[in-house]
Amino acid sequence: MSKAKFDKAVTIVQSLPKDGPIKPSQDDQLFFYSHYKQATVGDVNTARPGLLDFVGKAKWDAWKALEGKSAEDAMKAYVDKLLQVLEAANTDESKKYIEEINAA
Repeated sequence: MSKAKFDKAVTIVQSLPKDGPIKPSQDDQLFFYSHYKQATVGDVNTARPGLLDFVGKAKWDAWKALEGKSAEDAMKAYVDKLLQVLEAANTDESKKYIEEINAA
């Protein structure tokens, strides 16, 4: 997995409009967050958020579950997941994004 493919995938995920035709589920969003953090930071390096921070805890738990996963494996999983989401959307925009990732 090339860093360029990962970087392109990250750019695409971050640029998807919330009300656009390509809508990653909340589970997909947690997947992208946790794999991005594992690929770019490594294992969890912060304390688990407090009891009332439900979103923060979900994000932290998803990242913590990847402990020990290599940056390379996290990047590959991130790109593969985005390609699945884009293929499922099956729009002209998603096909363009798939081409961009494959060309990177």
